[in-house]
Formats: sequence, C-alpha cells, structure tokens
Amino acid sequence: MKVQTKYFGEVEVDEKDQIAFEQGLPGFRDYQTFVMLTIPEAPFYVVLQSLEVHDLAFILTNPYIFFQDYEFDIDGTSEEELEINSTKEVEVYSVITIRDPFKQSTINLQAPIIYNKNTNQAKQIVLNSSVYHTKHLIIQEEEGGSNARP
Repeated sequence: MKVQTKYFGEVEVDEKDQIAFEQGLPGFRDYQTFVMLTIPEAPFYVVLQSLEVHDLAFILTNPYIFFQDYEFDIDGTSEEELEINSTKEVEVYSVITIRDPFKQSTINLQAPIIYNKNTNQAKQIVLNSSVYHTKHLIIQEEEGGSNARP
C-alpha cells in the first residue's frame, strides 16, 4: 500500500510490516499503527512513521549503540501484552531528538520502545528509574575527547 510520510513523501509499504501499538504512544494515544522506515544515508537510525497521520513520525535508534551499559527490566504485563517468549524476538529503540549541531542531539532513555519483531507489536514503556532521563546527550564529552559512536 502507498502511504504519505513526513520525511520521504509517498512510499510503498507492505501491510505485513505494520507495527501495532495497542495503547498508542504516550502523548499520541489515538495513533496505533506505524511502520519503521530505514534511512539509507544513516543506517543507525529508522523513522517510526504513523500510518494514520502522515506528519507524525519519530527518529529512532538502538540505544545500545551509544550507551552500551543501558539496562532495564520489562514488567510482566508488558511481556504478556507483547507476547514476548524470548529475548531474541525483542528489539529496543529510543527516540532521538536531532539538533544542529548534531552533538547537541539527545536520546530518550527513560521511555524505550520495545518491539516484538515476531508479532509486530510494540509498546513504549516509561521507566521509573531516576538513572535515565528523556534528554541524554548522544555525544558524551569526556576529558581528552569524546566517547561517541556513530
């Protein structure tokens, strides 16, 4: 099917690639059907595009690319809702806020998106941990340079 997107204009999307957010996303509860679109020039990022509203899209990345020690537990309710049987069927994404210059871009580690690639179900969970915030700098400046990855 053809869909209008925020960043790519009209694109062809296979219906089997639709991702269901049964409860929507926090702040966007009315929108429950999305698709992930790759960004050819930036392979570490994807666009989570709403199939219901063309101008609703989020840039996502695998948080472990930038924060290798990132960890959290998925509550039992979320595991059941997403029908998670194994960690091998789960992918974790975080929303990125792109800034100019890029070193001011931030990543939301407090609300990861959990995606079951076997069932195409996803959920954004909000962590209660005070360790993670909604705006971590992607590029962490350290004495003597940066530990940033791609």
